[in-house]
Amino acid sequence: MADDKMQLQRWELKYVIPEELALAVREFVRSYLELDEYGAKRDDLSYTIHNLYLDSSDLAIYWGTINGNKNRYKLRLRFYEDNPNAPVYFEIKRRMNEAILKQRGGVKRPAVEAVLAGHLPGPAELVSGDGRQLLAIQRFVELMMHDRAMPIAHVRYDREAWISPTDNSVRVTMDRNVYISPEFVARFSEQMDDPFCVFGRLVILELKFTGRFPDWFKEMVRIFNLRQGSASKYADGIARRGEPAFYPGGGAALMDGGFGGASERKAERMARLDNLLAKAA
Repeated sequence: MADDKMQLQRWELKYVIPEELALAVREFVRSYLELDEYGAKRDDLSYTIHNLYLDSSDLAIYWGTINGNKNRYKLRLRFYEDNPNAPVYFEIKRRMNEAILKQRGGVKRPAVEAVLAGHLPGPAELVSGDGRQLLAIQRFVELMMHDRAMPIAHVRYDREAWISPTDNSVRVTMDRNVYISPEFVARFSEQMDDPFCVFGRLVILELKFTGRFPDWFKEMVRIFNLRQGSASKYADGIARRGEPAFYPGGGAALMDGGFGGASERKAERMARLDNLLAKAA
């Protein structure tokens, strides 16, 4: 799966909504955007994404999200299928205040193990000759080594994506069937061990844009009375499943991961999500 249309820098607003509302939003969005080429091939308009998230042994990246750190990032390896010839994408998703910055580089699967060991891939091991991809992988390795990050969790979900027919300035995605499971090795299999459903039947709606907030976005938010909120597949997944399952070796967990006040913020975050899940039940 190509990454040519990925927005490298954007603003991103999230809404957690019930399926019935998501279907109504779809009908509104199709007047402005077109279904992306991968979803257009499928009856349910969606394709499956697998992410292997890396974190430190004390889950510092996870706790940074729970703590609401302004400038934070996630390290993940994205793949779309079990095919050993399919590439793996090393991704850094960084939040700088309200902006989202993404760096991503694709690597042929036989080279992934060496990159995870701290080695940069050679030209023949890269998916693209674009120099930005090698820089992204280099930065990923630097952060991984600095954090002593390792595979922690496998997250999978089905994505319905709508894109602009003229440029890459606007994108709307709806993610369903979000599952998480602990995974401490990089096996890149679609199989998950004891997967946990993070958001139930709720849909994660994301409005993504690179310039100003489009007027029709404003109209859609007004018409459907959308309420912006947080939704992290990785952090909410670990919080709802329970941190002890994601500590490598089954190590004991500090209640707030060493970040003062994070436990209180986690409780507030989980209470909001529990309320949405109860309404959707």
